Amino acid sequence: MSKKLKILIADDHQILIDGIISSLKEIEEYDISSTTNCDDAFAKLKQEPFDILFTDLSFDNDTVSTKIDGGESLIKAIQKEEISVKIGVITGHSEINRIYNVIQNLKPSAYLLKTKCNATELNFAIQKMMSNDFYYTHEVHQKMIHRASINIQMDEVAIQILKELPSQSKINNLEGIIKKEDGTFLKLRSIESKLANLRIDLNAINNTDLILKAKELGIID
Repeated sequence: MSKKLKILIADDHQILIDGIISSLKEIEEYDISSTTNCDDAFAKLKQEPFDILFTDLSFDNDTVSTKIDGGESLIKAIQKEEISVKIGVITGHSEINRIYNVIQNLKPSAYLLKTKCNATELNFAIQKMMSNDFYYTHEVHQKMIHRASINIQMDEVAIQILKELPSQSKINNLEGIIKKEDGTFLKLRSIESKLANLRIDLNAINNTDLILKAKELGIID
Protein backbone atom coordinates (compact mmCIF):
# COMPACT_ATOMS: atom_id res chain seq x y z
CA MET A 1 0.00 0.00 0.00
CA SER A 2 1.43 3.34 -1.02
CA LYS A 3 2.05 5.98 1.61
CA LYS A 4 -0.45 8.85 1.72
CA LEU A 5 0.91 12.25 0.78
CA LYS A 6 1.05 14.55 3.80
CA ILE A 7 -0.21 18.03 2.95
CA LEU A 8 -0.23 21.13 5.17
CA ILE A 9 -2.50 24.05 4.30
CA ALA A 10 -1.84 27.53 5.75
CA ASP A 11 -4.44 30.25 5.24
CA ASP A 12 -5.94 32.81 7.58
CA HIS A 13 -9.52 32.05 6.48
CA GLN A 14 -10.93 28.71 7.64
CA ILE A 15 -13.61 28.75 4.96
CA LEU A 16 -10.90 28.81 2.27
CA ILE A 17 -9.02 26.00 3.99
CA ASP A 18 -12.24 23.96 3.98
CA GLY A 19 -12.67 24.64 0.26
CA ILE A 20 -9.13 23.47 -0.54
CA ILE A 21 -9.59 20.34 1.59
CA SER A 22 -12.87 19.61 -0.20
CA SER A 23 -11.11 19.91 -3.58
CA LEU A 24 -8.24 17.70 -2.42
CA LYS A 25 -10.69 15.00 -1.33
CA GLU A 26 -12.00 14.87 -4.89
CA ILE A 27 -8.53 13.84 -6.08
CA GLU A 28 -7.27 11.29 -3.59
CA GLU A 29 -7.19 10.38 0.08
CA TYR A 30 -4.43 12.57 1.47
CA ASP A 31 -3.21 13.05 5.03
CA ILE A 32 -4.19 16.73 5.42
CA SER A 33 -3.41 19.17 8.24
CA SER A 34 -4.21 22.87 8.34
CA THR A 35 -3.53 26.04 10.28
CA THR A 36 -4.60 29.67 10.14
CA ASN A 37 -1.26 31.26 11.04
CA CYS A 38 2.32 31.09 9.80
CA ASP A 39 3.99 30.59 13.18
CA ASP A 40 1.97 27.42 13.71
CA ALA A 41 2.65 26.25 10.14
CA PHE A 42 6.40 26.65 10.70
CA ALA A 43 6.20 24.81 14.03
CA LYS A 44 4.31 21.90 12.42
CA LEU A 45 6.87 21.66 9.62
CA LYS A 46 9.72 21.51 12.14
CA GLN A 47 7.95 18.88 14.26
CA GLU A 48 6.99 16.39 11.56
CA PRO A 49 7.67 15.80 7.86
CA PHE A 50 5.21 16.96 5.22
CA ASP A 51 5.38 16.34 1.49
CA ILE A 52 3.63 19.56 0.44
CA LEU A 53 2.82 22.94 1.97
CA PHE A 54 0.14 25.10 0.36
CA THR A 55 0.24 28.63 1.75
CA ASP A 56 -1.41 31.98 1.14
CA LEU A 57 0.80 35.07 0.90
CA SER A 58 -1.18 37.53 3.03
CA PHE A 59 -2.32 36.78 6.57
CA ASP A 60 -4.57 39.37 8.22
CA ASN A 61 -4.66 37.73 11.64
CA ASP A 62 -1.16 38.75 12.76
CA THR A 63 -0.74 39.92 16.35
CA VAL A 64 2.08 41.65 18.21
CA SER A 65 3.43 38.24 19.17
CA THR A 66 3.51 36.96 15.56
CA LYS A 67 7.04 36.08 14.45
CA ILE A 68 6.34 35.07 10.84
CA ASP A 69 4.07 37.70 9.33
CA GLY A 70 3.00 36.17 6.03
CA GLY A 71 3.47 33.51 3.40
CA GLU A 72 6.61 35.02 1.92
CA SER A 73 8.25 35.18 5.35
CA LEU A 74 7.14 31.60 5.99
CA ILE A 75 8.74 30.38 2.75
CA LYS A 76 11.96 32.23 3.58
CA ALA A 77 12.04 30.69 7.07
CA ILE A 78 11.51 27.21 5.61
CA GLN A 79 14.30 27.73 3.09
CA LYS A 80 16.64 29.14 5.73
CA GLU A 81 16.08 26.09 7.95
CA GLU A 82 16.40 23.83 4.87
CA ILE A 83 13.16 22.03 5.73
CA SER A 84 12.42 19.43 3.09
CA VAL A 85 8.92 20.23 1.80
CA LYS A 86 7.56 21.19 -1.59
CA ILE A 87 5.90 24.61 -1.44
CA GLY A 88 2.86 25.76 -3.38
CA VAL A 89 1.29 29.21 -3.16
CA ILE A 90 -2.50 29.52 -3.24
CA THR A 91 -3.43 33.19 -3.10
CA GLY A 92 -5.66 35.96 -4.33
CA HIS A 93 -2.64 38.05 -5.33
CA SER A 94 -2.68 38.23 -9.13
CA GLU A 95 -0.69 41.47 -9.51
CA ILE A 96 2.03 40.83 -12.07
CA ASN A 97 4.78 42.40 -9.97
CA ARG A 98 3.85 40.38 -6.85
CA ILE A 99 3.72 37.17 -8.89
CA TYR A 100 7.04 37.92 -10.58
CA ASN A 101 8.86 38.76 -7.35
CA VAL A 102 7.55 35.72 -5.46
CA ILE A 103 8.42 33.29 -8.26
CA GLN A 104 11.80 34.87 -9.04
CA ASN A 105 12.93 35.26 -5.44
CA LEU A 106 11.28 32.36 -3.60
CA LYS A 107 10.82 29.84 -6.43
CA PRO A 108 7.75 28.01 -5.10
CA SER A 109 6.93 24.77 -6.92
CA ALA A 110 3.41 26.02 -7.66
CA TYR A 111 1.53 29.32 -7.83
CA LEU A 112 -2.26 29.02 -7.96
CA LEU A 113 -4.93 31.68 -7.76
CA LYS A 114 -7.81 31.15 -5.35
CA THR A 115 -10.31 31.89 -8.10
CA LYS A 116 -8.92 28.94 -10.10
CA CYS A 117 -8.21 26.61 -7.19
CA ASN A 118 -10.38 23.59 -7.96
CA ALA A 119 -9.70 19.85 -7.94
CA THR A 120 -8.32 19.91 -11.49
CA GLU A 121 -5.82 22.69 -10.78
CA LEU A 122 -4.72 21.11 -7.51
CA ASN A 123 -4.28 17.73 -9.18
CA PHE A 124 -2.07 19.22 -11.89
CA ALA A 125 -0.07 21.12 -9.27
CA ILE A 126 0.47 18.11 -7.01
CA GLN A 127 1.53 15.87 -9.90
CA LYS A 128 4.06 18.44 -11.09
CA MET A 129 5.37 19.17 -7.61
CA MET A 130 5.87 15.52 -6.76
CA SER A 131 7.73 15.10 -10.07
CA ASN A 132 10.14 17.89 -9.00
CA ASP A 133 8.59 20.17 -11.61
CA PHE A 134 6.76 23.51 -11.43
CA TYR A 135 3.12 24.36 -12.00
CA TYR A 136 1.70 27.86 -12.45
CA THR A 137 -1.95 28.38 -13.22
CA HIS A 138 -2.49 29.63 -16.79
CA GLU A 139 -3.07 33.29 -15.86
CA VAL A 140 0.09 33.33 -13.74
CA HIS A 141 2.11 31.66 -16.50
CA GLN A 142 0.95 34.25 -19.05
CA LYS A 143 1.85 37.11 -16.72
CA MET A 144 5.31 35.67 -16.16
CA ILE A 145 5.88 35.45 -19.91
CA HIS A 146 4.70 39.05 -20.34
CA ARG A 147 6.93 40.30 -17.50
CA ALA A 148 9.96 38.44 -18.89
CA SER A 149 9.43 39.91 -22.37
CA ILE A 150 9.27 43.41 -20.90
CA ASN A 151 12.57 42.78 -19.09
CA ILE A 152 14.21 41.93 -22.41
CA GLN A 153 13.03 45.20 -23.93
CA MET A 154 14.13 47.39 -21.01
CA ASP A 155 17.56 48.81 -21.76
CA GLU A 156 19.40 51.35 -19.61
CA VAL A 157 18.05 54.31 -21.59
CA ALA A 158 14.45 53.14 -21.08
CA ILE A 159 15.01 52.78 -17.33
CA GLN A 160 16.55 56.27 -17.15
CA ILE A 161 13.57 57.80 -18.96
CA LEU A 162 11.02 56.03 -16.76
CA LYS A 163 12.84 57.09 -13.59
CA GLU A 164 13.26 60.74 -14.62
CA LEU A 165 9.86 61.29 -16.25
CA PRO A 166 7.80 61.70 -13.03
CA SER A 167 10.02 64.54 -11.81
CA GLN A 168 9.88 66.55 -15.04
CA SER A 169 6.97 68.80 -15.99
CA LYS A 170 7.86 68.66 -19.70
CA ILE A 171 9.43 66.01 -21.89
CA ASN A 172 11.78 68.69 -23.24
CA ASN A 173 13.41 68.79 -19.81
CA LEU A 174 14.71 65.25 -20.32
CA GLU A 175 17.09 66.46 -23.01
CA GLY A 176 20.48 66.89 -21.38
CA ILE A 177 19.64 64.32 -18.68
CA ILE A 178 19.21 60.99 -20.48
CA LYS A 179 22.55 59.47 -21.50
CA LYS A 180 23.42 56.81 -24.04
CA GLU A 181 25.91 54.04 -23.33
CA ASP A 182 28.75 56.13 -24.74
CA GLY A 183 27.99 58.93 -22.26
CA THR A 184 26.51 61.36 -24.79
CA PHE A 185 23.07 62.84 -24.20
CA LEU A 186 20.03 61.57 -26.05
CA LYS A 187 18.36 64.08 -28.36
CA LEU A 188 14.73 65.08 -27.76
CA ARG A 189 13.46 63.30 -30.88
CA SER A 190 15.08 60.05 -29.74
CA ILE A 191 13.58 60.47 -26.26
CA GLU A 192 10.11 61.00 -27.73
CA SER A 193 10.56 57.95 -29.98
CA LYS A 194 11.66 55.84 -27.01
CA LEU A 195 8.64 56.98 -24.99
CA ALA A 196 6.30 56.11 -27.85
CA ASN A 197 7.76 52.59 -28.01
CA LEU A 198 7.54 52.19 -24.23
CA ARG A 199 3.84 53.17 -24.29
CA ILE A 200 3.24 50.47 -26.91
CA ASP A 201 5.25 47.85 -24.98
CA LEU A 202 3.45 48.54 -21.69
CA ASN A 203 0.06 49.18 -23.32
CA ALA A 204 -0.10 52.69 -21.79
CA ILE A 205 -2.48 55.36 -23.09
CA ASN A 206 -0.24 58.30 -22.09
CA ASN A 207 2.95 59.04 -20.16
CA THR A 208 1.17 59.19 -16.80
CA ASP A 209 -0.30 55.76 -17.45
CA LEU A 210 3.14 54.61 -18.60
CA ILE A 211 4.66 55.46 -15.21
CA LEU A 212 1.83 53.69 -13.38
CA LYS A 213 2.30 50.57 -15.51
CA ALA A 214 6.07 50.64 -14.97
CA LYS A 215 5.52 50.84 -11.19
CA GLU A 216 2.97 48.02 -11.26
CA LEU A 217 5.48 45.85 -13.10
CA GLY A 218 8.25 46.71 -10.63
CA ILE A 219 10.41 48.28 -13.34
CA ILE A 220 10.70 51.46 -11.27
CA ASP A 221 9.92 52.15 -7.61
